[in-house]
Amino acid sequence: MEEHTETSRADSAGSGAAGRRLKSEAYFQEKDLWGFIHRSFTKSMGYTEEDLRKPVIGICNTFSELNKCHSHFNELVDYVKRGVWQAGGVPMEFPTISIGEPYVKPTTMLLRNLMAMDTEEMMKGHPIDGVVLLGGCDKTVPAQLMAAASVNIPAIVLTGGPMLNGRLGGRSLGACTDCYGFTLEHKAGNITDEELAVAEDAICRSDGHCMVMGTASTMASIAEAIGMALPGCAAIPAPDSRRRHLSERTGKQIVELVRRDIRPRDIMTAEAMENAITVTMASGGSTNAIIHLVAISQRLGRKLPLETFDDISRRTPFILNLRPSGKYQMEEYFEAGGVPALMKELEPLLHGGCLTVTGRTVTENLVQAVTLDREVIRSVAEPLDREGGIAVLRGNLAPDGALIKQTAVSAHLKRHTGRAVVFESPADLQLRIDDPELAVDEHSVLVLKNAGPKGAPAMPEIGQIPIPQKLLVRGIRDMVRISDARISGTSYGALIVHAAPEAAVGGTLALVQDGDEIELDIAARRLVLKVPDEELARRRAAWKAPEPHYDRGYGLLFHERVLQANLGCDFDFLLPAELRRELLDGAKQD
Repeated sequence: MEEHTETSRADSAGSGAAGRRLKSEAYFQEKDLWGFIHRSFTKSMGYTEEDLRKPVIGICNTFSELNKCHSHFNELVDYVKRGVWQAGGVPMEFPTISIGEPYVKPTTMLLRNLMAMDTEEMMKGHPIDGVVLLGGCDKTVPAQLMAAASVNIPAIVLTGGPMLNGRLGGRSLGACTDCYGFTLEHKAGNITDEELAVAEDAICRSDGHCMVMGTASTMASIAEAIGMALPGCAAIPAPDSRRRHLSERTGKQIVELVRRDIRPRDIMTAEAMENAITVTMASGGSTNAIIHLVAISQRLGRKLPLETFDDISRRTPFILNLRPSGKYQMEEYFEAGGVPALMKELEPLLHGGCLTVTGRTVTENLVQAVTLDREVIRSVAEPLDREGGIAVLRGNLAPDGALIKQTAVSAHLKRHTGRAVVFESPADLQLRIDDPELAVDEHSVLVLKNAGPKGAPAMPEIGQIPIPQKLLVRGIRDMVRISDARISGTSYGALIVHAAPEAAVGGTLALVQDGDEIELDIAARRLVLKVPDEELARRRAAWKAPEPHYDRGYGLLFHERVLQANLGCDFDFLLPAELRRELLDGAKQD
């Protein structure tokens, strides 16, 4: 483990078992006015003098009735508290904002940074020596990891677990992969309103987050792969009693991390980040993970270029047979051995010496890991695909990169050239996509502009551009679609997203016109707008930036200070000062 530096310990220096003074001791042990006030107010809540001599463990509870994925968190907190008490700590629960993916408009991405700020300031401003971070829904875990990276007090992640498989007519259903499927077939006239309602009742039948390898499952897997969650945490279904057992163990372990003074920056090293990327690529994980991992890395003071993701994807086989890229879902993944079993298969590709929240290394954690179902978790020697799930595309249409989940693309579209059908905004898309007069066929490339971080606003998950109804009724189910938006990790199809720079800041995407020829070649990582440079220069001279969506409040702050997708969509002022200057200077030069 690296030597602890004064800088990395500045926010919570003290004594204690490791020869330092805990932050809680500075609050509760001083015999001055503020010590008196701290003790008096805390004792009034039922804590005793003996309690105040123990490490204080904050429990960040993101329960909300506006967040279905977190609806069971109050029960999990009770088990975490039990573990903390058993290990000799004092648990103190606190809230932050909670972001529920299905509910927040215009998009949860608008609030990820706000949640990270909220979590960071709550951790900084209170007498806690360590923290358990309860997350689950898509943006909550990355927000908490961003905060943990910035504050750097002992921390551990506890995710809420996936839902049980939906069931209908003997078939397993997955949210929200089948949400798209059912609504698409309803739009095509193939299922009735009544049949759609039956599917709605069947698809989400328990507590927990989406049970396919969407963003929630991807980020839970990343928290485990990066070493910030206990082994096995990601895949245990939310209603399973073993989720409660894990919660208790998590409560015990955070006290141990405080005693040993193991902190997020000891765990989330550059090598650990590569482990997380490797697991993501092998899992067919969400494209959203790239934005979040870049943001977390930058909070740690390290750049994480898109080339790193593509290099790891090229050398990492896709071995997890989960939807939307495969056949099974998180319930079967858990039964097959979960993330530990997957990491055991990938062990030659991992940095085994990385420290984790167990206090042991990745290699030590994997000693007893075993794959129990080869249909779900393949071996590296017999993968589902020789490359990882996500490819990074380059070309004049996205000079700073774009992403595609190549494992979820129809085979005939992995290399494709077609003429653009352009939608200038999400509103334009909604207005015209099903127009019978729309000049479109199955060879067209659908292009959506102004749906990025500044443009939409806040980069919503609308990159799964609908298939025009006139093509749906002909049986067309996939087309090449390009945008500066995001997509849900549950999405599937030939969806090119995160095009950077975005259209709203003058990226090449802003210059595409109807009829322009666009070339996609995933194997070559090419995304090219086949328009002469001279013509693009003429269009650029005539281009005007769209008006901002906000003129006040947090929305305006977001618009003015958010970074582009390839830089993690964090706020520039939340990055460490030296890295912030480097990135902003580089952007000015570009």
